[in-house]
Amino acid sequence: MTTVSVRHAVHELMAFHGMTTIFGNPGSNELPFLKDLPARYILGLQEGTVVAMADGYAQVTDRPTLINLHAASGTGNGLGALTNATVSRSKLVLTAGQQVRDMVGPEVMLANVDATVLAKPLVHQSLEPLSAADVPRAFSQSVLAADRGPVYLSVPYDDWDAEVPAAVIAELSRTVRPATVVDPDVIADLRARLVAAERPVLVLGPDVDTDAGWEASIALAEALEIPVWAAPSLPRLPFPNRHPLFRSVLPAAIAGIGEILGAHDLALVIGAPVFRYHQWQPGQYLPETTALVQIGDDPSAADRAPFGDALLADPVEVLSALAEAVAPGPAGTWSAEIDPAATSAKDGVLHPEEVFATLREQMPGDTRFVVESTSTNAAFWAQMDLRRSGSYFFPASGGLGWGLPASMGVALADPDRPVVTIIGDGSAHYSIAALRTAVEEDIPVVIVLLRNGTYGALDWFARLLGVDKAPGLDLGEVDFVSIARGYGMTAEHADDIAELGRLLDRARAGGGPMLIEVTTEPTNPDGGASPERTRSTT
Repeated sequence: MTTVSVRHAVHELMAFHGMTTIFGNPGSNELPFLKDLPARYILGLQEGTVVAMADGYAQVTDRPTLINLHAASGTGNGLGALTNATVSRSKLVLTAGQQVRDMVGPEVMLANVDATVLAKPLVHQSLEPLSAADVPRAFSQSVLAADRGPVYLSVPYDDWDAEVPAAVIAELSRTVRPATVVDPDVIADLRARLVAAERPVLVLGPDVDTDAGWEASIALAEALEIPVWAAPSLPRLPFPNRHPLFRSVLPAAIAGIGEILGAHDLALVIGAPVFRYHQWQPGQYLPETTALVQIGDDPSAADRAPFGDALLADPVEVLSALAEAVAPGPAGTWSAEIDPAATSAKDGVLHPEEVFATLREQMPGDTRFVVESTSTNAAFWAQMDLRRSGSYFFPASGGLGWGLPASMGVALADPDRPVVTIIGDGSAHYSIAALRTAVEEDIPVVIVLLRNGTYGALDWFARLLGVDKAPGLDLGEVDFVSIARGYGMTAEHADDIAELGRLLDRARAGGGPMLIEVTTEPTNPDGGASPERTRSTT
């Protein structure tokens, strides 16, 4: 009987599944797996950075993406970033090295006694094979299970040199594909309810942010002239934000959503849970006069919804079938009417709206924006005009430190579309070492760092909760240009809009990573200026 090492078998399974890029931060327990690695290894200098890069990569490729972490400590470092991937249901396989089997029980250095528990409940499946011979099968199971979200696999490092029958490679080179055909009777019923409704509304979520999802949702909305809202706490944009039927992103509060959807008699929520609330503003979920149907392929989201009916199905398939059922005409065209950007009253300080207006005007229409500047949320939507799927990425659970490395994963996954990272100075501190990966891998990201010296979103939330003089909100002034240059990155500061425009042109022409720092006026997520600054408009 021909045998191969466990390592060789797993490497072959990686190739079968197209796992040609790995994101990691290795330690001693992981080295035996990395021997003769047949894949590109993207190094992150901290595990949170590693997980966020892989998350961005997986969201764009929509394929299982392999992560290599170091034992328990490395796994622990990555858990903050994993919260975002869990909410996004990103297809991640997190592998972690374990001590040799004979040394786990005595709890020696780098042993993880409860390895399968460590990443729960953030992963929906967690494995540590009971024998070396079962490692290839456990790896195969993890890759296939990642189609439903992140999974965790712990492997003792002496397992990689163990021998297994070579036949397991062919046996485990298998696929599992879900059926995507939607029951025609279900589509007919939904169509009838839409047509019969006097005031229907669509609420779209991140799961329909695909080319097919955008095409179908635009066709359906235009055919029936239905207003469209985006689901709250939005990590992806499911509909063009300047379309005349697009209203906005729903507020992340019970009372706010209940009031908005209460004006309609039928709400179809497609590709989003019901709902991801944030601030506590209690009220009635929905009046009795509003019926709600949630459509998605996440059983847990359907189970935990506090109201409404649910249909378990692929949301894009349902949208496409509905659009076809109402026989829409050709998609319409629209022009964006955007109010002039607000301006700052202080020299050398820009209003965030000025920055976003410049990005809208100068960056190509297919640019992907990875955003982690919560306090400028309203300013971003006031100025941007996004007309392509996959144009907007935001940390799904609100975990900071995600945006900077995630943008690198996004750019690695699709080098054909420009990538702009919009990040606040508070967020940048969490994962600043990701700049080194961008330089080493020559990743063409344009990083626009908005420096306002404060945790603006937290300041706004503190006032919302009536918390005066909350500590820890003042960040001071940090020279991020010098930090970036220290990592070997091209970096400049823009004092005005003209200079920002010139630097954006330079970044696009250069082709590599570049950081542009801008001092900005503090603003709030709801669009208001912070009390200590004035806001003027032109």
